[in-house]
Amino acid sequence: MFSKVHGRAVRASVLVGVLCALVIVGAGYLWELRGFAAHRADGDAAQGVYQQDPERADRTAAAVLDGLAHEVPDPPTDGNAFADSGTSVHWRSAGWQPSDPLEARPAPAEPAVGTLFSPGADGDPDHHCSAVVVHSPGGDLIATAAHCVYTGGFRTNLAFAPGYLDGAAPYGVWVPTRIDVDPRWTEDQDPDHDVAFVRLRRPGYPGQRLEDVTGAEEIAFRPELPAPARLVGYPNTSEQPLDCRNTARAAGPTQLRLDCADVPNGTSGGPVLTDGHTLIGVIGGRDGGGDDETSYSSYFGDGLRALYERATKSA
Repeated sequence: MFSKVHGRAVRASVLVGVLCALVIVGAGYLWELRGFAAHRADGDAAQGVYQQDPERADRTAAAVLDGLAHEVPDPPTDGNAFADSGTSVHWRSAGWQPSDPLEARPAPAEPAVGTLFSPGADGDPDHHCSAVVVHSPGGDLIATAAHCVYTGGFRTNLAFAPGYLDGAAPYGVWVPTRIDVDPRWTEDQDPDHDVAFVRLRRPGYPGQRLEDVTGAEEIAFRPELPAPARLVGYPNTSEQPLDCRNTARAAGPTQLRLDCADVPNGTSGGPVLTDGHTLIGVIGGRDGGGDDETSYSSYFGDGLRALYERATKSA
């Protein structure tokens, strides 16, 4: 989520904030502004598409592995092993119950959920958002919030660490080949279209598919609401995820809401899941993702289905 004060997003324009700070404290912020510009690209904003430069992506992965995270030797690599384990089994066998109290709490890491890193001087923490692996024909797709990948331009310094925990990236570090957002987001940051799909590859492992390593969540379009759900995300000040369970409800025709307290910055892009492992939202949308009591997601309607199909069919 964007930074929040009294339940409102206050970083709706990072560039404006940086410019104001530059006027106040001078040249120290000029470096931050240059870093911000250096890590943004126009891409094809009219279509909402960015094709990542492979060499730049490889440098980003190297920067993450040079002190921000480390890979783990011989992690599990059978994504199918996660399809019927963990949360989904607990969901069915124990019966779903809302969190009590309705507050997000630390949770075990999950292979298909991870952090988005953005190393370098762009004004954000090392890991600034969350994301989730979603099933796709190519086995290489994650979903996150559009504001995690496009703010004043497409981020060019992104890397994804699935299953991240305490500095370890047990399933590797993955970098974008292509980013897809709705043009209505690039045009004016419409909160009803705050969703992005990112196709990934793992530098040094040609041909390896993300979904084969981590498993993936199925995505549901036009989900029926209300529905029992949980959210998962990584605070940008924590090295492990948190989660919270409650009933997901409609917040008008274009937004989904889930009331849980203590879901802080960095959880944007994290999944909202029903039936244990069915994706019905990503934290974002209204108010940059929510306030101190409520998290939002853009509703997964027909427009989001079209964006998914475009992302999975692209070359």
